[in-house]
Amino acid sequence: MLTIGQVNSLTVLEVGAHGAILDGGQWGRLLLPLLQLPSGLEPGAAVEVFVYLDAEGDPVPTTQRAAAAVGEVAWLEVVDVNRLGAFADWGIPKDLFIPYAEQQYKLSKGRHTLVRVYQDKQGRLAGSTRLDHWIRDDASGLRRGQKVSLIIADKTELGFKAVINHRCWGLLYGNELYRRVRKGQVIDGYVRQIREDGKVDLSLTQPGFSEDKMNGISTAILEALDANDGFLALTDKSPPPEIYAAFGVSKKVFKQALGALYKQRRIQLEKDGIRRV
Repeated sequence: MLTIGQVNSLTVLEVGAHGAILDGGQWGRLLLPLLQLPSGLEPGAAVEVFVYLDAEGDPVPTTQRAAAAVGEVAWLEVVDVNRLGAFADWGIPKDLFIPYAEQQYKLSKGRHTLVRVYQDKQGRLAGSTRLDHWIRDDASGLRRGQKVSLIIADKTELGFKAVINHRCWGLLYGNELYRRVRKGQVIDGYVRQIREDGKVDLSLTQPGFSEDKMNGISTAILEALDANDGFLALTDKSPPPEIYAAFGVSKKVFKQALGALYKQRRIQLEKDGIRRV
């Protein structure tokens, strides 16, 4: 069954001079233009297409990929604004309409914004920047330590809000971030904890480092010391981005590794750095 606003695998019925005719199921025969045909496409083959509705409400298949499917969130550029609303480029021929009623704040041409794709009452695809209408503090289906996809949203006093798997809110604490993040960025993260009120705390590193991983980081620190005449200008007070640039770990993990090496009397902790013993 063909689904509007999603990627569908459709069967090729015939290939002609103007393109390929696809089996659109309940929507009948759909034309995929010649310029979008994958090479060697033949009748009977399946082709993956994103399907949207044109101005007349008819389904249109395209091999171009939309930035988001129905129910998903994406960082989009506003390319036009008129009396009806705004229009955003989302990677397919028809721009995504964002009605004024679904705008959290007034949009202007050239501005980027987070948009959730939905279907209106007529089945047409549209966008909303009122994310709180769609995204909830709902941790159902999540567990501590689970790897998740994040889209960075607004900065708060505590850190950055993020959309988890396109469906619920989480929080990345600023004092635990070891690298810069920006609004609209898509990154992998982990569920650090689920609070009693159902809100989700996030981390960019997997909670609970194994002994093997910690040994690997300790070894990397010792090797870096050996390669720099036994001294590194990094301490447990160094900025998280500097630590991540050097070893690819968070400040918390780096401090744990330093503590282990110090207890083993393999390093000295000095005011301006660490020294190999």
